[in-house]
Amino acid sequence: MSEFTGKTLLIVGGTGSFGNAVLNRYLKTDIGEIRVFSRDEKKQDDMRHLFQEKMPEHVGKIRFFIGDVRDPSSVKGVMHGVDHIFHAAALKQVPSCEFFPMEALKTNVIGLDNVLNAAIDEGVKSVVCLSTDKAAYPINAMGVTKALAERVATARSRTVPEDKTKICCTRYGNVMCSRGSVIPLWIDQIKNGQPVTVTNPDMTRFIMSLEEAVTLVEFAFLNGHTGDILVQKAPACTILTLAKAVCRLFGADEGRIKNIGIRHGEKMAETLLTNEECARAEDLGGFYRVPSDNRTLNYDNFFSKGDSQRNVLTEYTSDNTTRLDVDAVIEKLLALPYIREQLEDRS
Repeated sequence: MSEFTGKTLLIVGGTGSFGNAVLNRYLKTDIGEIRVFSRDEKKQDDMRHLFQEKMPEHVGKIRFFIGDVRDPSSVKGVMHGVDHIFHAAALKQVPSCEFFPMEALKTNVIGLDNVLNAAIDEGVKSVVCLSTDKAAYPINAMGVTKALAERVATARSRTVPEDKTKICCTRYGNVMCSRGSVIPLWIDQIKNGQPVTVTNPDMTRFIMSLEEAVTLVEFAFLNGHTGDILVQKAPACTILTLAKAVCRLFGADEGRIKNIGIRHGEKMAETLLTNEECARAEDLGGFYRVPSDNRTLNYDNFFSKGDSQRNVLTEYTSDNTTRLDVDAVIEKLLALPYIREQLEDRS
């Protein structure tokens, strides 16, 4: 794509599912270089070998950097010459963040601040920060730290002109078959003859593919303004519906589905846009844009004007979005390369 022609893209936390999806999409384009920054040398080595096998003629565009977002010096060391950043580094597992909230704070908030400071110092043109639906009305440590990370990004965006460093956030729900997600767990349970464990059958979740997650970040990169939060419209389903779809695809008896109860910090439904954000959200077709509140601390300037008429949209949640049935979920699952590979392995 022309916006990346000859440019250097840095993926912070780039060895995860999102980073792999970005490489799959952009490596064969006319992009100049893609830098993968993470703290796990084993995952980097696995990724290096994977793309040497998949795209040998393009693998020279990838450069790997060992470092940790918690360490400002290692973050600064990867920044020189970077044009654009997709920031995906985070502690994402809700229960583990509940038990180790300070670790979540160090990575999700302080780590992001380190990246933004280094990016601004080096004159990086744009930073797209990946967030989560758990940041809206957060009730768990992971959501609280991601909500604070969004506020950090918004605050930094107010201090830097957009034509110097654009900073915006994307927020999305569950990415199907991403690392650590529930669908690969269920497939393993089915293969091993174990019960298919669900936390609560009536729980609802937004669902999207990795490709859709990359599309959202790309949309933010191309269309977002500094301080924005961009949300992609997404369908949802109950956890029971998702489990039934996986069981049917892999030939398992739905009677094997077992309710184990809600884990630490989980919600029954997730929210992509709060009621307060909906008051000023803009409908962009397949996406919503929540612009930054750029008022100053001198609120007297706004006292006589009051609020403008609010948007008619209310909270955008996994309970009031499009609800998929089992057949529709199966259709979405069959579009995923991971699912097709797992089904081929069974044949």
